[in-house]
Amino acid sequence: MKKWLWMICIGILITTTTACGSGGSKDLESKEGKTVVTLSVQQPSSFFQAAEKKFEEKYPDIDLQIQTTDDYEKYQKTTNTALLSGKGPDIFEVSGLPIDDYVNKKLLLNMDDSIEQDKTLNKNDLQMNILELLKLNGGMYAMPFGFSLRAFVGDGDILGNTNIDDKNWTWKEFEEISKKLAEKGTERRYALANDPPDFLLTDIILDRYTEFVDHSAKKAKFDSPLFVGVLQQIKKMYDDKVMTSEPADIGKQLFYSTVLRSPADLINDPHQFFSNPKLLQKPEQKGGPRIIPSSQFAIQANSPVKEEAWKFIAFLLSEDGQSLQDRDGFSLLKSVNEKQLNDIQTQVKNGKYKLRGSGSLKVSVSDEEFTQFRQFINTADNYTDLDGKVISIMGSEAISFFSGQKSAEEVAKLIQNRVKIYLNE
Repeated sequence: MKKWLWMICIGILITTTTACGSGGSKDLESKEGKTVVTLSVQQPSSFFQAAEKKFEEKYPDIDLQIQTTDDYEKYQKTTNTALLSGKGPDIFEVSGLPIDDYVNKKLLLNMDDSIEQDKTLNKNDLQMNILELLKLNGGMYAMPFGFSLRAFVGDGDILGNTNIDDKNWTWKEFEEISKKLAEKGTERRYALANDPPDFLLTDIILDRYTEFVDHSAKKAKFDSPLFVGVLQQIKKMYDDKVMTSEPADIGKQLFYSTVLRSPADLINDPHQFFSNPKLLQKPEQKGGPRIIPSSQFAIQANSPVKEEAWKFIAFLLSEDGQSLQDRDGFSLLKSVNEKQLNDIQTQVKNGKYKLRGSGSLKVSVSDEEFTQFRQFINTADNYTDLDGKVISIMGSEAISFFSGQKSAEEVAKLIQNRVKIYLNE
């Protein structure tokens, strides 16, 4: 699998094989007289098995039945068909599905009122900076149970007193700064390494997606001078050896882009590359860290057991649900994230924290860094609902430009035509 596709898989859709109900009549009660709630997930996991067990222990009158399959395309087709006919599962994963269309057709339950009225939830503890960004048409129609954050890290030892306005810098300024920093040492240092130019293109466009795609108007702007300029800027940085797609040893690059999936990743990932890592905002990135929600789930508006279905969503937002070991990503509860950070901070102070995968290597992290980590989580406000197919088209066509087979203008037109056809299908 090419790296640009790998980035899409982790950064946008969490593309996995799934299943769904085939529709038809629904038995509201199990043989034991319990209320049946069906949950369709895109991949069997130990997390949902554990969640099912804990949930049914808390609500013994509900029988949660999890449905799966091994064919992602079949999942999309059968889920869509079932929903449009008013049938299908009570709760289902919406990643990769046309959720905007479902909301417009009033096929999904708006969970705003449920959140406000549910006395089992501590609304003040929820990461509302995340949930507010995920609303559609002003309502909460798809609920994640965790989230990841895209981070950009610099080598603090090399950056030193370099004046970087990372809230406003451009890729051109990044290139100029990187060239100057690379000249400081005796060994060759790359700004970024290990990833091909189409990977960087994907990363940049994900931060600026709405500048190039308007889904509501079914329009794209990939044939614009702006996009052509992005292509040319990236190629220049690779041609000038500011960046390389070749592997670079630790300590041979100035910056590092990564996805952080837990409070522990705030220490483990940056410190694997730099002894003095510095969290930065990526060039030309608007807002704070980019949010990558974990798989999102919706409740079917026509479900005859909406109340019981909501109880499961609320359970997964509770401390019990958010503390399940195999849950993916940062927690949607501030208290859970804070507890994990506090535990790590205490271990660091006591000299007992060891970097993941490093054996006995200990790490030094200042209290100021932990303060920045907390701000990093609680102020994350960069999210756009992305279409993985659009990004896939762009990545696959861009390779012919970076390999020198086609001009930037030719590739931009190809991408524009393919995306336009796709958006209007």
